[in-house]
Order: sequence, then C-alpha cells, then structure tokens
Amino acid sequence: MPTASPKKSPSRSARKGPRTPDRFAEAEELYGIDAWGKGFFSISDDGHLLVHPTREGHRFADLKDVVDEVAGRGITPPMIIRFPQILASSVRELNDAFGKAIKEFGYDGDYRGVFPIKVNQKKVVVHEIIEAGRKYGYGLEAGSKPELIAALSQDLGPECLITTNGYKDEAFIRLALDGVRMGRNVILTLEKVSELERILEVAKKRGVRPLIGMRAKLYARGSGKWAKSGGEAAKFGLTTTEMLAAIEILKAKRMLDCLVMLHFHIGSQITDIRKIKDAIREAGRVYAKLSRSGVEVRYLNLGGGLGVDYDGSKTSFDSSMNYTVQEYANDVVYNIKSICEDEKVPVPTLVTESGRAVTAYHSVLVSNVLDVADKIEQDKTVTLNGDENHVVRELYDVFKGVTAKNMRESYHDALQYKEELFTLFNLGYVSLEDRSKGEILFWDACDRIRRHLKTLKEIPEEFEDLERELADKYVVNFSVFQSVPDSWAIDQLFPIMPIHRLREKPGEIATLADITCDSDGKIEKFIDLRDIKEFLPLHSFKRSQPYYLAFCLVGAYQDVLGDLHNLFGEAHEVLVAVDDENRTRILDLLPGETCERVLSYMNYERAEILEGIWKQLRKAVDKDRVREAEAKSIAKDFEVALSHYTYLEE
Repeated sequence: MPTASPKKSPSRSARKGPRTPDRFAEAEELYGIDAWGKGFFSISDDGHLLVHPTREGHRFADLKDVVDEVAGRGITPPMIIRFPQILASSVRELNDAFGKAIKEFGYDGDYRGVFPIKVNQKKVVVHEIIEAGRKYGYGLEAGSKPELIAALSQDLGPECLITTNGYKDEAFIRLALDGVRMGRNVILTLEKVSELERILEVAKKRGVRPLIGMRAKLYARGSGKWAKSGGEAAKFGLTTTEMLAAIEILKAKRMLDCLVMLHFHIGSQITDIRKIKDAIREAGRVYAKLSRSGVEVRYLNLGGGLGVDYDGSKTSFDSSMNYTVQEYANDVVYNIKSICEDEKVPVPTLVTESGRAVTAYHSVLVSNVLDVADKIEQDKTVTLNGDENHVVRELYDVFKGVTAKNMRESYHDALQYKEELFTLFNLGYVSLEDRSKGEILFWDACDRIRRHLKTLKEIPEEFEDLERELADKYVVNFSVFQSVPDSWAIDQLFPIMPIHRLREKPGEIATLADITCDSDGKIEKFIDLRDIKEFLPLHSFKRSQPYYLAFCLVGAYQDVLGDLHNLFGEAHEVLVAVDDENRTRILDLLPGETCERVLSYMNYERAEILEGIWKQLRKAVDKDRVREAEAKSIAKDFEVALSHYTYLEE
C-alpha cells in the first residue's frame, strides 16, 4: 500500500495529546467514552476525538486531522476510517485471554480461534486478522462458496483451521475437499444428517477422507436480540437423535475417525454470561459422552456470540454485555476442564468463532452535518400587529408569562391553544401568517419551559416528551441503510459523537436524519449508561463551518449488510496507522462508489445511459428547446456525473 509522509511533527503531537486529567471530563462522561471506548478512544486538549489503535496513551490519531488531510486528496465525507492496528489488538486480546485461562486452570489442551468471514469480508480486514493471528494459529470460517474460495486463497499456517457452516451443495463440498488435498484443515460442519451422505459420496469420488464436524442443537439459548437463533427451534444443528444417526453412518462406512469436531452456536452478541455458561456445560457434556463412547472428537467449537459493550453499561442489555473477554475465556476453559475431569476423558482443543468482538472497534464512520431541520424557526421573532386571531394572542401571552412557578399551567395552556389554532385553521378562520406566528409562539413557550425544567432534580412525568419534541433534526451526509443498517433493522445502538468542538458544551439536542428519501432514514435512539436516550447532545450548527460526527464501533457486519437504498453506494475508506514515534500515517485511500458503479449493479451500463441521454437531447434540439452546443454541454454534465461520488459533495 502507498504510505504517506507523516502529517504531524512531534511537537504538534505533544500539543494535541490526550487531555490532562480532569480536563473536559464532562465531554467524556456526556458521550460515555470511558465506558464504551475500551481504551481505544479519548479526547485531546484541543477538544478532538482521538483513536489509540494500540491502546497506548501516547500513540494516537486525531480524527479531525485525518479528515482534514484526506480532504486535500479529494476524499470527502462520508468516509470509513479503518485502524488495522485495532484489529491486531483485538486478535491479541482474545488469544491472550484464552492463553492466560489455559495456564491458570492447568488446561491440558490448546485454543484455536477462527474468524467468521461473514462478519466483515473486506480484504484488508481479513488480511490484517490473518497476520495478527499467525503466531496463534488463528484460522477462518466460511459459510458460502465465495467465502470458502477467499479463505482457501489465504496464506494460513498448517495448524490453522478453516471451518465451514451453513448449507452446502456439491460444489461447496468439492472446494472443501480440494482444500484438504492442499493440506488445509478444512472441516465440513454438518447442519443436517442428509448432508453427510452427500459429503461421503463426493469424498469417495475424489479419493479424499474428509474432516467432518457436527453442529449440535442445544437446549440452551443465548440472550439479547439473537436469542431465538439458539435452542430447540434453531435453524441449524442436529438433535441428539440425529447426531447418533450420523455416528452410526460413519461407523458403518469405517469413517468414524473423520468426525473431528463438535460445534454449537447459540447466537450473536450474547449479553448475559449465565447463558454462555449454560451452553458450555451442555456442550461439554455432549462432548464428554461422545468421547466416552469411543468417538474421538478433537475439537470443541463453541461458535460465536462473544459480545461488544456498545453502550458501556456493562449489563445484559441488548447493546451491552455483563462480562469481559477474560471472564468469557475463563468460564470456557474452567467449565470444560471440570466436565472432562468428571467424565474422565481427555480435554478437546477449544475453538471459538468470535467475529463481532474482533472487528467492531476497528472502524469509524465520519460524516458531515449538512443542515438542521428545525421544528421552529429559532431566529424568527413574533411581533403582534393587533389583527391576529385571538388564539395567537393567547399563545403570545402564554409565551411571555412562562415562569418557573407556572410552567406546568403554561404548558397545558400552550397545548390547548395549539390544538385550537389548528382546528380554526382547518375551518378557515386562521390565515397562514397567523398559523406561522402561532407555531413559533408555541415552540418558543416550550423552549422557555424546558430551560426551567433543567433546574429541577426530577422531571415531572407530563414533561417527559418535551425534550424529544424540541429536539432538532441534524441532517447528516450518509445513508443509514448503507453504513449503519443494524441501526434501522434491529435498533442496534452505536456510540455517536462529534469529532471536534469537544471543549465546548453542547447547547443543542438532536436526532439524526440521513439523505435518503425514506422516512426510516433516521436515528432517534442513542446510548446511555442508564437508559436509551431519545436525542443526542450536539453543538450549534454553523453553515460556514464543517461539523463532523463519528459513528463508532461499526466494524462488525455494517460493511457487508449495507444496501443500495436510493443507490447510495459504499463510502470512501481511509486506512490509518500510528507508528512508534506517534506519527499518523495514511496507509491507503480507497475511493467510494461512483454513480456509474452503483448503476451498473442494476444493469444500467454507461454507454446505454449516455446514448439514452443523447436521444432525449436530439429530440430537444429538433424541437428548438436547446441549441446543438448546449446539448453537447448537457451531455458532458451527465458523463462527468457518472464518475461522481453518490453522496453529496460540498
């Protein structure tokens, strides 16, 4: 990859370093950085959001500086800023946690992690995970033919596993067996008994002894949004009866030694450690009973599910987790060892397929605020001329008379008069001008009431909706459906905050709207340690100055689940690293998708599009709507537009 020259001198780095203790603590508490940041994020003395890719305080990248630098190279928001070093840190943390647990509990076996490519198939992500995991024998998991092809093309060590999950056709099986012939440890996991006959048939034709795993359908279930993906009603897996049937088939064909792995998966983002323990104990017993019956399974694959604490609350809430990576590893190792000792069987090599925990932190979506869609015109003042409808005058009196003592009465009056205003308007008794004045006065009265509410220790129940009603809509240059689809699809919460101006106390509260034409293209729920916020504290937007927001922890699934709603394509990507001398380096710039590229996905070809434009222009010239020279200029506009970024460029 091309390497840019350092953009910071050592003196500048020192000046822009992490904040001194107790300075700007309000901003860190307001946005919860210490709670969810896991040591990867902090705020500088300049009020900028810093990323510490190695979790060392003295090494950091300033996100605002990165955005400013790449702008000079024609890369404008929205952009995904990736930190490969964070991937390496996460791989190291997971493997070290299991290494520590194995040593502490005297576990006479190994740990072999695999990364499920489905979590993020980006080449730069997979490559970095492979390199970081090389010394640990860290492998890959594939769930489709394209993913298996990608996995088999990688330079993995001889001890690394390639596990395969999901339903398989003959072509998939052939690829896996080709991998075995190439010396790879490719394990075909049975999702149903009928797959076994097909695997054995293809293996016989190709003269290969396959490596086979069985996914057990456990009684135990996970927790959180994916709890239903486990348990007896799970989509994948074999019941106890089916597992025993598969074993009998292998025995009959004298291929029982090909069964090398027992696997289970109770769901993604498991929030409660008790659910994990239940599944470990059940799977451990299944493994031990198989082992005692003479089935020498070498690997026990505990699947994925290791969570990410998106909101920092450290609870069993859907967007959190009530355990650490080390606690997870300790529980796995301790419980499996205890069961094996009890059953007097050898311990297996432990395998996990953790993807979210490895990738979530490594990328940040940064985009710019384009506008503020206010409910009221804050810069408008209402002056009465005496000719207004009586309800407008009543609202004016309410607005002028709001005090801390009468705010409850004022709020009720304002609501009553607002309803009356719209009723009279619909009957034709109120003009547009009076309606406008009434709306402004109502929201101005509510704003005054809100200021008084801030002085109270506890907000009365009747005012709970007022903050949400008064929140502005900040229009952000991105697509929810492309860049943070889980926010829309499953109400996943992500940490969102400005990347600069963090020395200033935010004076506004807002929800976020994207630039799609879909009413669902919005974010109205935000992280909080105690609850879910319905608005985000932000600074006032000044059209003359850029204002950037960061959507953090978006490295898992969001890259690959994003869709092309409104044909907004993939965002620009910026790969960033920080060297030993704390110099931030732009490793690579990957341009986002152009209009031409996203149109091609829908089978609109460039030549066909331009020919269609020329047909319309020729008709316009024939009817004297445009001159020939103008037609050529218009055609050129379309030709140039095809190469433009799909997002707004300002």
